[in-house]
Formats: sequence, structure tokens, C-alpha cells
Amino acid sequence: MPHEPADLAPSTVAVTAGRPPRTQGAPVNPPVVLSSTYVSTGVPAPGELLYTRGGTETWQPFEQALAALERSTLPALVLGSGMAAIAAAFSLVPAGGRVVLPRHSYQVTLGYARDLTERSGVEVVLVDIDDTDAVRAQLLAAPTSMLWVETPTNPMLEVADLPALVAAAHEVGALVGVDNTFATPLVQRPLEVGADVVVHSVTKYLAGHSDVVLGAVLTDDPALHARLLQHRTVHGAIAGPFEVWLALRGLRTLALRVERAQATAAELARRLATHPDVLEVRHPSLPDDPGHERATRLMDGYGSILGVRPRGGADAADAVTRAVNLWVPATSLGGVESSLERRRRFTTESATVPEDLLRLSVGIEDVEDLWADLDRALRSTRPTS
Repeated sequence: MPHEPADLAPSTVAVTAGRPPRTQGAPVNPPVVLSSTYVSTGVPAPGELLYTRGGTETWQPFEQALAALERSTLPALVLGSGMAAIAAAFSLVPAGGRVVLPRHSYQVTLGYARDLTERSGVEVVLVDIDDTDAVRAQLLAAPTSMLWVETPTNPMLEVADLPALVAAAHEVGALVGVDNTFATPLVQRPLEVGADVVVHSVTKYLAGHSDVVLGAVLTDDPALHARLLQHRTVHGAIAGPFEVWLALRGLRTLALRVERAQATAAELARRLATHPDVLEVRHPSLPDDPGHERATRLMDGYGSILGVRPRGGADAADAVTRAVNLWVPATSLGGVESSLERRRRFTTESATVPEDLLRLSVGIEDVEDLWADLDRALRSTRPTS
């Protein structure tokens, strides 16, 4: 695949990667090819397009662009959803293996890990991923197949010492998988610090407009890449060409969206930290946040997800979601629109997530409009005397 120059900024790569060759009369954007099959006679050559479940030229520009952003030497593999990408990564864990993963991982990831225990005898060990010593202890406690990392975690926003954890896992022969959805490759690139596999819910920031459901998995290891490609092909967890084309179009504005959303999130966090109707705020930009030092040292930003606990418990949190007008009460995240939800409304959410925790995904609206709506909603939860 064509490589972007290593000295280009990620914001430039998001715009330039995955473009058609510059020949006279060529289109600036790659086309959408709507075909389930390709003309083929004889024995297919390696890499030959044959049947769309195995590959299509409409996937390739997005896969090249995402690989360039993550600084991967191999193309990304796009899949039908973020969970399809996570399932592909977990397919690298053998039956009877052992996985160490964050206590506050995405709830569906936790559910999938439990399914692996029931179906394949995989031992699942939950840890506080921001406690490096505790993670090391679990890696040393028994042979481990994979360390799974979210940083920041969903929804608690704990920040892991990723380079230290990668080194610790590799010392005991474990693979390291990282869900990089929250950070995006503009904020951190796990492959650069030695992670073996990176996944994204492309649905979120990469596509960025809440109009497609897609996932992607990346690795620099040719053997792992071949296994992941085989998994995608035989399990059929593939993406439609038009959805991938839309994701590539969304990727072009990723840097602008992330920059705007991060700046707004940091300002909202600063104001919420002194709001009389707020019990706690989590955002790595805050100087007293437990993840601030690590995020400042290891990441190129602080992300645009907030954790907010209103005073008044779960009832107050639910009231806030009903009272907002501009913020959208909805699940998912990473779109241009700002959204929020109480995470423990899902019975499958980790029991250690506070009942009153609101996860806020900050979009690209005007910061003053977002603040006015949120401030009014929080004040409306005060008990009347």
C-alpha cells in the first residue's frame, strides 16, 4: 500500500491518505464500487479481487488512510461494527487461554469476554487498568494470552500507563490489544509503543456523524494480520462499500472535529468542576484528575468524553437527561452532536460504575450554547423547598 511521508502531521494525513493516484483526469476521491463479485478465471492470484466478502477496492482507501494515521505498516481491516473488530481481536486468544482486561471496559466487551469463558473456557481476569502494579501482578500470576487495554476507559476515563503495560505483557509472552476508540489516532497511537493489535469503533469519532456502524482492526505483525483477515473472511463480519466510503469522508474532518471537541470538553470540565449541582467530574484535562499526569505525558490531548455525577444520585442524573434541549440523550459517542446518558441504566454495565454517572460526549457545537443547556438542566434538578 502507498505510505504517507512520516513527517506529515496526523491532521494532514487524515486529509491526504487513501486518495487515488494523481493522474490526469483522475478523481480526487475514490469511487464507490457496488459489486458482490469480480470477473475471474483460472486459479486466483494472491490479492486478486474475487468476491466482496474477501475484499473490495472500496474498502482499501479507508484501510490505507486509517493505517497511515495509526502509523501501521500494514493496512487496517475494516469490519461491520466495532464489536466485530473486538471479536476479531479476541479470536487471537486460544481456547482455555487467559485474558486480563479493565474492570471498566466497554460493557459489551465485558459481555463478550464472559461468553468466551462459557464457550471456550477462557479465563477472564478484571483489573484496575490504571493500577500498573496490580496489572503486572496479574500478568505474573498465571500464563496470559492477552492483555486488553482501554485508555481512557469507558466510561470511567481511567488512564493507563500504556508503554509500561505493553512491556510487562510482552515480558510474559502475552499479546496486547488496545481499544483506541476514545482517544483516536490523533491523540495516541498504541502500535508506536509496541501494542500488537488496535481496534476502533469506526462508528464513533472516525466516521463522526452518527450515520454508519463500522469497526476496524490493525496490527503491524504479518502473521497476526493474516489471522485477522482470515477471521473476517470466514466469519463474514464485513462492511458495506457505501458505509466505508462515508467513513472515509468523515475521516477527512477528523482533526478539526477532535480539536474542537477536545477544547470544548476541557472548558466544560473546568466549569463543571465548580458547579454547585455537580458532585464529581472526570476529564484528564483537569489538573486534579487521577489521569492528568499520565495523559499529559503519554497522549497528544485529553479526549472529549466527560464523566459527570450530579448531586442527587441516579434520579438527578436521569432528570438531567430529560431536561436538556441541545444535548442529545442517546447512547454511542463521537458524533458532531453532543450527547449524554446515564451508563448504569444498562443492567450489563459494570457494577462498580456509579449509578449516577453521566457519560457526556462533547460534539462541535458552540461551547456557550452547550454550557447554557447543561447548566440549566443541572440547576433544574435542585429540590424545591
